[in-house]
Amino acid sequence: MNIPRSAVLLAILLASVPAMAQHGPSMPAQSQPLGPTGGAIRQQPLDAGRVSGSVEIPQPAGEAQVTVRSLEPSSVVGQYRIHFSDLDVNSDGFISREEAQANPALADEFNSLDRRHRGKLDRADLAGWLVD
Repeated sequence: MNIPRSAVLLAILLASVPAMAQHGPSMPAQSQPLGPTGGAIRQQPLDAGRVSGSVEIPQPAGEAQVTVRSLEPSSVVGQYRIHFSDLDVNSDGFISREEAQANPALADEFNSLDRRHRGKLDRADLAGWLVD
């Protein structure tokens, strides 16, 4: 049987792929503090609030078990009722991203409220937030 030389070279190359894919010993996971967030971080102790969800993340044998839990907030932090005119500094009928920075809760929620992706919010965008 006469096997073409290219088929032999291909077989040798394919046999070496698993060896090339193996790396040295795995590095342990590293944790780092959160960087700047651009908004307020709301924290509460883990024993505050009711656990509303929990999931176990499978880990390889010998590694620590990871459990992620979500907690019902023990309180709502932030001012979610605003006076439109107080934040609309230039009186153009919109609250810009820059103007929203005066209210940390609004600044945190700005992207989700700006559904039309205009970079500004009008009274209709802020339904439920407005006092005036």
